Amino acid sequence: MASIRERNGAYFIMVSTGYDTTGKQIRKTMTWKPEEGMTERQIEKALNEQSVMFEKKVMSGQVLDGSVTFAEFTERWCRDYAEVNLSPKTYARYQSMLKRILPAIGHIKLDKLQPHHLMELYKDMGSDINHRGLSFLATDDLLEAFEEKGYTRDTLSKLTDIHLNTIYNVFKNKPVAEQTARKVCGVLGILFEEGFEPSKPINGLSNKTIKHHHRLISAILNQAVFWQVIPSNPASRVKPPKVARTEAKYLDEKQTAELLRLLEPESVPHQTMIKMFLYSGLRRGEMCGLEWKDIDFENHLITVRRSSQYVAGKGIYTKETKTETSDRTIKLPSQAFEVLKGYKIWQTEKRLKMGDRWEVSDRIFTQCDGKPIHPDSITGWFREFIAKTDLPQITIHSLRHTNITLLIAAGVPLRTVSYRAGHAQTSTTENIYAHAIKTADEMAADALDDILTPRGITRRLG
Repeated sequence: MASIRERNGAYFIMVSTGYDTTGKQIRKTMTWKPEEGMTERQIEKALNEQSVMFEKKVMSGQVLDGSVTFAEFTERWCRDYAEVNLSPKTYARYQSMLKRILPAIGHIKLDKLQPHHLMELYKDMGSDINHRGLSFLATDDLLEAFEEKGYTRDTLSKLTDIHLNTIYNVFKNKPVAEQTARKVCGVLGILFEEGFEPSKPINGLSNKTIKHHHRLISAILNQAVFWQVIPSNPASRVKPPKVARTEAKYLDEKQTAELLRLLEPESVPHQTMIKMFLYSGLRRGEMCGLEWKDIDFENHLITVRRSSQYVAGKGIYTKETKTETSDRTIKLPSQAFEVLKGYKIWQTEKRLKMGDRWEVSDRIFTQCDGKPIHPDSITGWFREFIAKTDLPQITIHSLRHTNITLLIAAGVPLRTVSYRAGHAQTSTTENIYAHAIKTADEMAADALDDILTPRGITRRLG
């Protein structure tokens, strides 16, 4: 129930929402001041209404202020913003990143969060001492400490309040969470660093990954500003580590021809999909989302309308394309449609053999039973395929880069290349493919040199 206190003609309404992890009572407050000329009866009635309304808002979670912790606000942000506005894949990626962020700054109140907190977090992320999210294995020192104590595994389970199966995992040399490892060390009286070691090498995060974490933190705090929980975003006053620009990996004309030659003995589905990546420059999800109704064999056109994605816990699902400009119709070489015709014959024969076991869908690329193909399956196959060749160790996404780079090298206007790639702005194409544009520019300069040199002009005039 709300409590009310008067001070200098104003009324302070306070509602308790429980206690924090330290046992301190959590209070939400508001100030209400009556209008001039209100009678005591009117003030009493209005004050009662204000207190009831405020208490309802507090209990329903509608009242936020800077005294909430970053973790508490993030929970609200996830529920009211992220789950509603973000794609399942993006939301899942953010949840994974928060597992590293919240243990470090989740306990800090929003109005106390300062740039130096974030700077320390990013420094830890990039250092070798950062091991949040890792699992740990028991060392010989821990096993000796256990024997010296004379405990049984059941006793250790009760003393640490850890499930007995988890305790058995410790002694079976299976990886356990850091929290579990620290509890065991505490009961056995051994330092954590002596009792356990990481189950895999500890490496600091790359600057690029740290920058992704910074963007997420900044997005959450921007929403806090927008919701008027805090006046400004402390992340805006922090510069994340610089990320060195890396050129997109791609194949040149000779390497592309070699790739096509090496594909000849491979299965029809794999040949078709890799060739279509080269012909179209589509993203992986866009390729997996293609349906036969998107193919215009007569006019040699394909239309990109959807993307097929996978998220653990949700499975394979279909979403709209990345942006409005990603929804596009592009023309492909005639060879692409010859490849698709051959593949369609193969798929029809496969479907007839499967009979009732075939799951009907219009998807072009499917699993063996007709279900939509798992996007990761083609990525894994291509990785193994490339590893057996002398070609550069590229990825599936490199085939998209190869397509776009070859178009630029061929002198196709940048606006056309950008449209075919599904980029929202030509500047995106310029930034990613600066190397190809520079090379094409140098070729153009050489061509002009050949045309405009006096010897060339004299030769043409003669």
